[in-house]
Amino acid sequence: MSPAERVAEFRDVFTRAETEVGRVIVGNQSTIRKILTALFCGGHVLIEGVPGLGKTLMVKTVAQVLGLSFKRIQFTPDLMPSDIVGTQVLVEQDGRRDFQFKPGPIFANVVLGDEINRATPKTQSAVLEAMEERQVTVLGTTYHLTPPFFVLATQNPNELEGTYPLPEAQMDRFLFKVIVSPPKPEELREILIRTTGAVSYQPKPIFEPAQAAAHVERLKALVREVMIAEPLERFVIAIISSCTPGSPAALPEATQYLRFGPSPRGAQALIMGAKVNALLAGRVNVSYEDIEDVVIPALRHRLLRNFQAEAENVTAEAILEQVLKRVKRARA
Repeated sequence: MSPAERVAEFRDVFTRAETEVGRVIVGNQSTIRKILTALFCGGHVLIEGVPGLGKTLMVKTVAQVLGLSFKRIQFTPDLMPSDIVGTQVLVEQDGRRDFQFKPGPIFANVVLGDEINRATPKTQSAVLEAMEERQVTVLGTTYHLTPPFFVLATQNPNELEGTYPLPEAQMDRFLFKVIVSPPKPEELREILIRTTGAVSYQPKPIFEPAQAAAHVERLKALVREVMIAEPLERFVIAIISSCTPGSPAALPEATQYLRFGPSPRGAQALIMGAKVNALLAGRVNVSYEDIEDVVIPALRHRLLRNFQAEAENVTAEAILEQVLKRVKRARA
């Protein structure tokens, strides 16, 4: 298959998946695109929004459309780490008793961590090794997770009662953080028509379940083959440096309102997300616009604001917008 045919195949699969998910989920098209982008980048996504906006349904539909195995973990304050990764159970067979590993719900292609900030920090950290290393360790034995492995965690805004803010180390392991906004009046009407009537739409999978994982892995490999020129790499570095307090290139707003800036993972997220955007545009090389499109979802959760920013209600998104304006002016 020629490079042009591979790019065309990627665009076709991505567009079909996006359209099929859109037939179930009303609105939030940008959110759907960013979730699919992260999946083909090999990253994970944190989805934030108040209850009842269809976050869980969105994730479940993505798994169904791609034909991937799906497991859901409902995070609660009494959930234990072993409830997620699995545990050893005593099994009697042929008169002998043996310990046998019983896998937890983390063993799936698409894992939904529902309301992850309702669990205690100890339980939240149980998914760290799985997200970063694609493996879990139980009683000294390591078990590898079958690729593709994609975690989508939903959370309610931290100001709601009964929630535990995710630690910075865990936030950094999410490629993107996307915000699900409330539906507009016309979207709400469409939701009511679809959900309160006698007919409901069932999403059609693009791949056969037996072949889905191999197809997704092949398309993920194509993303890494997309080229990025040195000036664009410097553009990414300038963005990261501009929102890193203490850096010579730091934006005044970053120095004033941030305790820490993004880690190197933030730069990696920008480049990987931009490579998917390039493929969707039919190109095998990254453009400046491809990078700009993913700046906010890739970096908004990696900026640690200080007390002054919280008191003055200065958001990470506002700082990133200023960073983009400055870096684009410097480039011009």
